[in-house]
Amino acid sequence: MGRRILNDALRTMVNAEKRGFASAQLQPISNVISSFLTIMKQRGYVKNFEVHDPHRVGQIKVELLGRIKDCRALTYRQDIKAHEIENYRLRTLPTQQV
Repeated sequence: MGRRILNDALRTMVNAEKRGFASAQLQPISNVISSFLTIMKQRGYVKNFEVHDPHRVGQIKVELLGRIKDCRALTYRQDIKAHEIENYRLRTLPTQQV
């Protein structure tokens, strides 16, 4: 687990969608997960989500729509210089085909 909380939450949602579940329980939670789910809700990937007991370990119940095919967090950390950021982005991230 450790620092991969966002990645674990996203994999849980993808696995639930592949199995055909209508909802998924995410645990443990963080503010980053809540912010990410807000963006996913605005873009129409999840129907709704509820945060239960946010002051302790907490859980988030996410209602899925079946639109997520694959979703992962980029966890690769590498020291790069400021002028190399654009080259790194082009080399690493997938292209957006319009």
